[in-house]
Amino acid sequence: MDKYTACVWPRLEPFLIGVLPATPPSKFSMHYLRKMACYVRTRDGCFPRLGWHMWRHIACGKLQLEEEFAWLYFETFDLLMPRSAEQRLEWPYISILQFLLFLYLQQLNRISLFTSLIGKSAPKIRCNWDDQAHLTFIQTHLAELLELLVDPGQLSNSGQVLRDSQLTSEALESLSLLLEGSVSHSRTVYPIHKLLSRLPLQSQAGFSKLSRSYSLQQFQGFLQQVLCLNPFSISTCSQSGKKLGTLKAKIFRNTHMAPLGSRLLLMSQVCKQMLAKDSEKLNNANIKLHRCSEAFIYLLSPLRSVTLDKCRNCTLILGPVGTSVHIQSCENVRVVCVAGRLTIGGSSHCTIHAFTPTRPLLLPGNVSLTLGPFHTHYPTLEDHMASVGLAVAPNLLDLPLQFGAEAPSEFYLLVIPFKMVEENCEIPWGLPTDYQKAVESREKVIEDWQKTVKEAHLNKVQRWQFQALVEQKFHEWLLETGQRQELDSLLPPALTPSTSVDHWPSSHTSNSGQHVLKDQPPEQAMGRAPTVC
Repeated sequence: MDKYTACVWPRLEPFLIGVLPATPPSKFSMHYLRKMACYVRTRDGCFPRLGWHMWRHIACGKLQLEEEFAWLYFETFDLLMPRSAEQRLEWPYISILQFLLFLYLQQLNRISLFTSLIGKSAPKIRCNWDDQAHLTFIQTHLAELLELLVDPGQLSNSGQVLRDSQLTSEALESLSLLLEGSVSHSRTVYPIHKLLSRLPLQSQAGFSKLSRSYSLQQFQGFLQQVLCLNPFSISTCSQSGKKLGTLKAKIFRNTHMAPLGSRLLLMSQVCKQMLAKDSEKLNNANIKLHRCSEAFIYLLSPLRSVTLDKCRNCTLILGPVGTSVHIQSCENVRVVCVAGRLTIGGSSHCTIHAFTPTRPLLLPGNVSLTLGPFHTHYPTLEDHMASVGLAVAPNLLDLPLQFGAEAPSEFYLLVIPFKMVEENCEIPWGLPTDYQKAVESREKVIEDWQKTVKEAHLNKVQRWQFQALVEQKFHEWLLETGQRQELDSLLPPALTPSTSVDHWPSSHTSNSGQHVLKDQPPEQAMGRAPTVC
């Protein structure tokens, strides 16, 4: 077998179903996920499988998430896993390594303020269907994704991966959440761990028979060589999939050739007509309806996921959907569905009659939504529900969850980064009560720090050491949270990013470092660091 005859690509479902279409919490960064990977290994019964109670402890106690959002991410990951209706009624235990990858994957929809400031691109989210964005994300973050799978004992004291680090077979199996592939021109698709069970590919990927593990450095190089676009993506489906329907509508599917998990049906510009399908060819397919208007559409098959994008004045009746029905940027649509989850964002005057065992997720931008109980039936409905893993109870349609509102614990005042005469330094209309309390609580911590530092009576050397320590921690925080790029964008063009943080000129140091340290305690320099931008 010739070298690099394998093709490996990002799986569609983790991005399409697993990534929530909203900006992720700030503490889903690599720094905190690495800490989580270490923490669960020190707790009995938490590795390699994690239960809800320990995740709640980590999410609420360490990552400062609200409990309802901690459950949202746990539940979303569970939707990705193939489970029967009976199993979904039980408390799940999930793979901690795959869950770490899932949490890191939420960075796909992180908004980059830096790229918008320098004019490279506008902040954008909802890349869930974009196969090129999936590949770019994996290629860009491959090193960190693999690092999450490495045993923390193989990291240096500074948290860096050692050159001789190894990747176990169990870690490789966890990576199958994200990657799959085939050999040569074969149509058979395998998860990455089964693909590498072939001896010629094992040697190329750095497998050692003695340690029964892979060289991390060689394995990363192997993946960089063989990564490619998903051949079953939405763009490929629209170009080479089987065309259905009338001349006006654009309807394509790849269900005749795609493996389970990559079956797609794209329906675009279905206008002023009625369509009804209950074919087995749609079973477990991911459906996307785009720019449909004044249409009546019946899809009475068990489905994997459904996305409505920019549809108007439509009625859609669906068979049971195992994972999510996502309605975005729609106007005056009526949807009747049974779904694992219902997500609505940026839509107006929509009516949804649904049954869902999870809380409906309401994203920002909705106007005049109406939620009502599922109110229809067809002969094979219950059989279809069982086939996608949905039971007839519970129904949480009447408990929607508003997602996207910033939690008080995540809220910081923004400081305009320019010198101005300050006649009034208050927000004219004030803050909501919970947010005002959070700001006051943080200011109280700062005052306590100021008092502690003042009463310590440090000498000149101690003050210099203390200042250096706070600056160091501040720079570490900039790197951990990704705020360094935004801060660098404030510097004059003649200054490079390397000089901006490691060797700040005196003018910038006085504004961003020494001035803060003279008048403010270290907690303010670190805790309120976002306000420097």
